[in-house]
Amino acid sequence: MKKIISLLLVITLLISMAPSKADAAETNYNYGEALQKSIMFYEFQRSGKLPSTIRNNWRGDSGLTDGADVGLDLTGGWYDAGDHVKFNLPLAYTVTMLAWAVYEEEATLSKAGQLSYLLDEIKWSSDYLIKCHPQANVFYYQVGNGNTDHSWWGPAEVMQMARPSYKVDLNNPGSTVVGEAAAALAATALIYKTKDPTYSATCLRHAKELFNFADTTKSDAGYTAASGFYTSYSGFYDELSWAATWIYLASGEATYLDKAESYVAKWGTEPQSSTLSYKWAQNWDDVHYGAALLLARITNKAIYKNNIEMHLDYWTTGYNGSRITYTPKGLAWLDSWGALRYATTTAFLASVYADWSGCSAGKVSTYNAFAKQQVDYALGSTGRSFVVGYGVNSPTRPHHRTAHSSWADSQTEPNYHRHTIYGALVGGPGNNDSYEDNINNYVNNEIACDYNAGFVGALAKVYKTYGGTPIANFKAIETVTNDELFIQAGINASGPSFIEVKALVFNETGWPARVTDKLSFKYFIDISEYVAKGYTKNDFTVSTNYNNGATTSALLPWDAANNIYYVNVDFSGTKIYPGGQSAYKKEVQFRIAGPQNVNIWDNSNDYSFTQIANVSSGNTVKTTYIPLYDNGKLVFGNEPKTGVPSASLDKTTANFDKNPAVSADIPVTINYNGNTLTAVKNGTTVLTKGTDYTVSGNVVTLSKNYFLAQSASTVTLTFVFSGGNDATLKVTLVDTSPSASINPNSAVFDKASGKQENIVITLTPNGNTLAGLKNGSKSLVTGTDYTVSGTTVTILSSYLSQFAVGSQSIVFEMNKGTNPVLAVTIKDSSVVTPTGNIKLQMFNGNSSATTNGIAPRIKLINTGTTAINLSDVKIRYYYTINGEKDQAFWCDYSTIGSSNVNGTFVKMSTPKTNADYYLEFSFKSAAGTLNAGQSIEVQGRFSKVDWTNYTQTDDYSFGDSNSSYADWNKTTVYISDVLVWGVEP
Repeated sequence: MKKIISLLLVITLLISMAPSKADAAETNYNYGEALQKSIMFYEFQRSGKLPSTIRNNWRGDSGLTDGADVGLDLTGGWYDAGDHVKFNLPLAYTVTMLAWAVYEEEATLSKAGQLSYLLDEIKWSSDYLIKCHPQANVFYYQVGNGNTDHSWWGPAEVMQMARPSYKVDLNNPGSTVVGEAAAALAATALIYKTKDPTYSATCLRHAKELFNFADTTKSDAGYTAASGFYTSYSGFYDELSWAATWIYLASGEATYLDKAESYVAKWGTEPQSSTLSYKWAQNWDDVHYGAALLLARITNKAIYKNNIEMHLDYWTTGYNGSRITYTPKGLAWLDSWGALRYATTTAFLASVYADWSGCSAGKVSTYNAFAKQQVDYALGSTGRSFVVGYGVNSPTRPHHRTAHSSWADSQTEPNYHRHTIYGALVGGPGNNDSYEDNINNYVNNEIACDYNAGFVGALAKVYKTYGGTPIANFKAIETVTNDELFIQAGINASGPSFIEVKALVFNETGWPARVTDKLSFKYFIDISEYVAKGYTKNDFTVSTNYNNGATTSALLPWDAANNIYYVNVDFSGTKIYPGGQSAYKKEVQFRIAGPQNVNIWDNSNDYSFTQIANVSSGNTVKTTYIPLYDNGKLVFGNEPKTGVPSASLDKTTANFDKNPAVSADIPVTINYNGNTLTAVKNGTTVLTKGTDYTVSGNVVTLSKNYFLAQSASTVTLTFVFSGGNDATLKVTLVDTSPSASINPNSAVFDKASGKQENIVITLTPNGNTLAGLKNGSKSLVTGTDYTVSGTTVTILSSYLSQFAVGSQSIVFEMNKGTNPVLAVTIKDSSVVTPTGNIKLQMFNGNSSATTNGIAPRIKLINTGTTAINLSDVKIRYYYTINGEKDQAFWCDYSTIGSSNVNGTFVKMSTPKTNADYYLEFSFKSAAGTLNAGQSIEVQGRFSKVDWTNYTQTDDYSFGDSNSSYADWNKTTVYISDVLVWGVEP
């Protein structure tokens, strides 16, 4: 009877593992392409001086002074994840896993054409690990401070913060990280044994010395700088076994196999049990799973076979009545943080073990099927890929600083990623398959070296069986999408004898990002009106009113025969780089004045005035008529042509009304000055003569039909002439056509139970038609979110009730004219919110119902008129602990610097509904003040030290419906211990 029950259990588990009917159509993916890109990912993570063989044009040299603080060259290696710290524990783990992939599937990787690339990546970081080991009992385990690094959001190439080097030695040991480095170098030695015996011997020597160091000290007391980022919870005995096993494989020396086995008794066990741990996964912290698999193959002993099969059974059909969680669409889901990393790494181990003759015969197909299922999930079996730059609907907004390539130290500028970091496996979905491709979502959408570590091996295995075609000569050479270096300018003031120009120099470089300190520009003027009166350039003066580091010259000749001169504005010696608001742009305000009391200044003939006419009141526009130079080389804009008189237009600006009742052609009279018109252009688009414009003598008539087809609010047309300088006409487009209207145009929606009502709007179309409703970028669904009956539009309470207290703007999209906007104030009269001069907005970075890490993202806004000392401010996030454990807090990012944010856990003396603890955020004095009208952002995270789960759905402050910042009154704010925002539970 027991056998029948056991059989039924296995059948039940197998059925639950099978894909649903909707997913039954199995698809094989291009595993060759996926393998190729997953390896290329590591090129994007490289630190140091990059070789000429790099296959992209957006990564550059970086971290070139790493190690200088301790008198060593610690350049090279990989940046850890979306940040720029070199954490050697996950880095060394990654090297070991990639080398293991080569050890298992060298012929497969060679067939795919990827072996040489993978070997290069392994050696890149093995070389770095050797540099980190300058003496037998010294190992530098980290370069860069995690908190300092995480407080800045910019590309690696322009880092300006200090990057300290951290070491362990005999007095301050770190057996975990040293042991992992020993494993990495031993695995590298193994795969290079026949390819480069000398290098292999060097790696093996370092591996043995490092192992001896780790084995002798058996302590992590000195491994402190990575605390909170890569703390070793599993201890160091798993690394000692792992490293000794790899040294045995590389050297054949049996003493290392004895060492590896001697520590098995010290491996972790399941809680309240003597059974070796089997319910987690191979990862940077716990490598005993990989050690068990290797030792099983080497020794054929039952202890290792049982451990690895228990592990793989738990992940597949289940073991001893328990089985890992599976999402509805088939992902074996271990943890909210990097779920795909665990699943694909386990897939690699399953494939490796299934290929061994010692694997239980009945389990081979199960393990291989599991491996393919998990890889397929990552590649797109749910309808979306989780690998950047691969497959359908792949991630475009991963949490990665350099791929985003912000110039403003901001995750929102630009609002897209400038680079595609091919092959990066993102963290992955929640346990219900939910996933948000959002740059803020570092739980599900960050990418990391260790995430791809097992994934590469798993892909090699499925490629071996199912094939696929890597892309021939694939390179990540991108087209530059924006001007990297440019000028904006406007007129501060002008008069009959002078002009004062406000100019800003911008560095938004990204291919690659780079620091510039030799930028300069030229502002050109024509002094013909003064020459006619007998004056020369020497009668002009140049002065500065506001200056961020430039020097200005006197007037210098450009085309003296035609009275063209320029002012050279030189920022040499001033660093301008894409690293923040004050870093990526520098301003200068300079005045050019003619002879005193000679009031004949004519701006219209000045070359550099062309695109800034009518740009005043502190405004600036990008202009190509003020050329920009880097170390004397023209990098943006155009210089005036010399020796030839230029044509001119009778106007430089015009208005066009798109109202069909009054729209009209625009005539432009040209003074050719001996030249001929060759083209009219809008940007790079050439207008069609005879259709978009006509020419009759010296009059060019711009067709109204051309402007009616334009969607922009301004159109700048360039008139291209055969000689001299081109001329521009800026046309401002308006539309006085009758627009639709709505009544009312503002409304209040009360979330309180019993008070929720539809909002009824009367639409007056005014000859237009309603195309739909939008709230931000999301379209409302007719019949579900709103209804239309004649001219009555009803926005349903079921739609409005999902929003947090705050404001929403609903746009009525019409076919023409101005779209009416309904401003909806969302309130909740069932709660009373204390008033103060500060308010809080929030959303949760991790919205899973259960999670081992709670991630409140908070924005504080000063709504008053006076500054607030942040050291007086405290914020409380209320939750239930779901099992009393010690807890740890991290500030992953803050606009005031992560190191200025504290987190304190407080157990409530009297538990309340949905709250028995709160996390109190506070700020150090160095955080400064929150000025009136300004805001700060804090991205916090906390977990239990044993990483057991919280249930968020019973947490008072948890807001699962918000995916972006919105007013939130269930997280409270205090100033000098007085409640000023929110409602306590």
